[in-house]
Amino acid sequence: MSPNIGEDFQKETKYHRGQTWVPVNWAKKPKIYKSYPSTKKIELSLQFPEHSAPFVEVLKTRRSIRSYSSKALSINDLSFLLWASTGIQRKQNGYELRTAPSAGALYPIETYLVVNNVEGLDKGIYHYSVASHALEELALGAFAEHIAHAALDQEICLEAPVTFVWTAVFERSTWKYNQRAYRYVYLEAGHIAQNLALSATSIGLGSCHIGAIFDEEINGIIGVDGREESAIYLSIVGHPRNEGP
Repeated sequence: MSPNIGEDFQKETKYHRGQTWVPVNWAKKPKIYKSYPSTKKIELSLQFPEHSAPFVEVLKTRRSIRSYSSKALSINDLSFLLWASTGIQRKQNGYELRTAPSAGALYPIETYLVVNNVEGLDKGIYHYSVASHALEELALGAFAEHIAHAALDQEICLEAPVTFVWTAVFERSTWKYNQRAYRYVYLEAGHIAQNLALSATSIGLGSCHIGAIFDEEINGIIGVDGREESAIYLSIVGHPRNEGP
């Protein structure tokens, strides 16, 4: 890795007044939904919690939680967190717009779950189908130890009921924004993660975001190629330990 790669990225992806813009080829717009059509589907509820903490209280109390109880996460709470972080919020002018902003409404971020202790779900790896608000079962088994090891041996991934793995399908954004797109991809991942943190806090759950990962190890666990689609961010969610077992 070049010692100045970060500085080079920042410099080379700047916009400059008067620069020549490359025309967008709308005929080559990539699809914004990924699906696994041959996998088992688990439909999720759109009946979300009736009561949640006021927004100002959520902002005051949100913090990174690094210790979790053994209490399972309910599948209804998981459904709410998935929708709140990146689900479809409304349909407008031919677009299916989501809870988090996205440059050009291109939505390059995909959500995978490493399920460790969720009521109604077997341990395993799942993909969130945004279009149908459902989970797609990719692999069954205990993967928490693998994901923790790939997150620089952070044991909180072993304790937490679920680890969110966010990947980027880069072409969805580079098709329109070229190299500048990489800025937008990482910004969007941050928007989604904050949505998750705030929605978790609002219903009494804790979360913690993880940026320190061995990228290719995460890619191998969830089964993406690391080039066209690659893991960029993790978050864990569960019941804080001080709530009891």
